[in-house]
Amino acid sequence: MESFTKVLVACEFSGIVREAFRAKGHEAFSCDFLDSEIPSSYHIKGNVESFLWMNWDMMICFPDCTHLAVSGARWFKDKLPQQKEALEFIQTLLYCKIPRICLENPIGIISTHIRKPDQIIQPWMFGHNETKATCLWLKNIPKLTPTKIMSERLAFVHHTSPSKTRWKERSRTFTGIAEAMTSQWGSIQ
Repeated sequence: MESFTKVLVACEFSGIVREAFRAKGHEAFSCDFLDSEIPSSYHIKGNVESFLWMNWDMMICFPDCTHLAVSGARWFKDKLPQQKEALEFIQTLLYCKIPRICLENPIGIISTHIRKPDQIIQPWMFGHNETKATCLWLKNIPKLTPTKIMSERLAFVHHTSPSKTRWKERSRTFTGIAEAMTSQWGSIQ
């Protein structure tokens, strides 16, 4: 069944999820402060909050986890104002008027300050030999069903060497997860 759902992929610089939805015939746009790594006229460079009012059918969002993820817990006491601002942004995304929403983030303080995630997924559930616990907060979208469980599981992303681009390497969506999102959520009416 071909569907032409209007999808906003918020806080996505990679273009991976946007392109997965576009490949299935959806009217999908990504939005981020950064340029898209996959150049496209379907990427909006700017603040996603300026575009939430548009008539989107679905939003999949990947907000920055810098001040939210437990991997940075040792610095939490020094970043309370940044955490407050990040949590307010999460609430803006989760509670906007878009009818179907998925918000993705690693295990962190969203669970204790807003609500627990609806699902925790791993890349190894979707055809990648990688461990990276990823929380999904869902609104009117079913949980993702694993598509290809891998028996070998490594922590490549977790052990990425320190560099100026380490955050980018660690934040890209795995293509298997993007494909599962578009296959499983792309025909929801």
